[in-house]
Amino acid sequence: MQFDAIRGRVEKLRALMREKGLDAFVLFVFERLNSESCRYISGFRGSSAALLIDDVRETLVTDGRYQTQAAAQSPFSLIVQMTVPFSEFIVRLVSENGYKTVGFESEKLFHGVVENVLKKARTEWKDASALVPFLRRTKDAAEADAIRRAGLIARRAYEKTLREVKAGMTEAEFDSRLLCEIKREGGERGWTHDDFIVASGERGAMCHGCATAKPFARFDTVTVDYGVTVDGYMCDITRNFAVGEARERALEIGRILIEAHRSAAAALRPGASGKEVDAVARKIVADAGYEKNFIHGLGHGLGLEVHEAPRLSFLSKDILKAGDVVTVEPGIYIEGWGGLRIEDDYLITENGAECLTQSDDQNLRVV
Repeated sequence: MQFDAIRGRVEKLRALMREKGLDAFVLFVFERLNSESCRYISGFRGSSAALLIDDVRETLVTDGRYQTQAAAQSPFSLIVQMTVPFSEFIVRLVSENGYKTVGFESEKLFHGVVENVLKKARTEWKDASALVPFLRRTKDAAEADAIRRAGLIARRAYEKTLREVKAGMTEAEFDSRLLCEIKREGGERGWTHDDFIVASGERGAMCHGCATAKPFARFDTVTVDYGVTVDGYMCDITRNFAVGEARERALEIGRILIEAHRSAAAALRPGASGKEVDAVARKIVADAGYEKNFIHGLGHGLGLEVHEAPRLSFLSKDILKAGDVVTVEPGIYIEGWGGLRIEDDYLITENGAECLTQSDDQNLRVV
């Protein structure tokens, strides 16, 4: 990423800091916990770090493992130290600079760090957990393009993997072949922290049924929820196929979900509420007699993490705005039978939404 983009993000963060009355802001990464926000603000992609940002300076603290990497990835002033934990070192810097009010992310810190380390500094600590997620929510053109490119790789890899499917292939074998094709097509990886979902036959009733040694059988319907990472940004797609032949109930449910998906996608626009868009899809599923079988929210934001703000659900209080990227993924799950889900990713634009991932065919495929 160009350093100019990083500097622009830091200036936006500083504006938020001034609104909150903060003299400085600190961010910690503990063995990858919170690494996404660190990458977003500083450019640094290592597994352990701390950031200290005030009105004029940006400091990145890490250890000797990352000295060369940090200098290459981030325009921040770099301090390499290996004598004390980063949290203690940041407290020392906070005290030396005499900041009166410092923002920190309580949602990303262990209780012991807050109580036993941060409170040793003679400053007022103010929870600022919402600042970086607020900035990350709105995707710029480069971020949206990374998700778009991830979607293209995902579709190509899926099509190639489908050609290998036959009765007797296991869920795990499909999963590994799909990941292999993703890397052959140029993807960095699948999702950063999660396994793909490959659930066949009755296992399709499990929304998060990760791949097992179960072999595909003729007439099985298989749900595949997967993604690709490009430049750190992830797509999130769900498709379904039937082995050998599709049963009529699966085809019927597939048609319902396509209608629910496309109707909800058409409702995406700035100013729409997450609850409102969810209701569009939920009504179609309910009218078809499957109200109790749509057991999760319609969708979620995504970017550097596969689940981010905003949310599309019956509980959501989010209002969509231009720059949001959200999934739309209605599903129907029937215990003892199976399930299907159809998912694509959408960029909210000034006039509606652009699908970043959609292939030509969302229908239930027979392979």
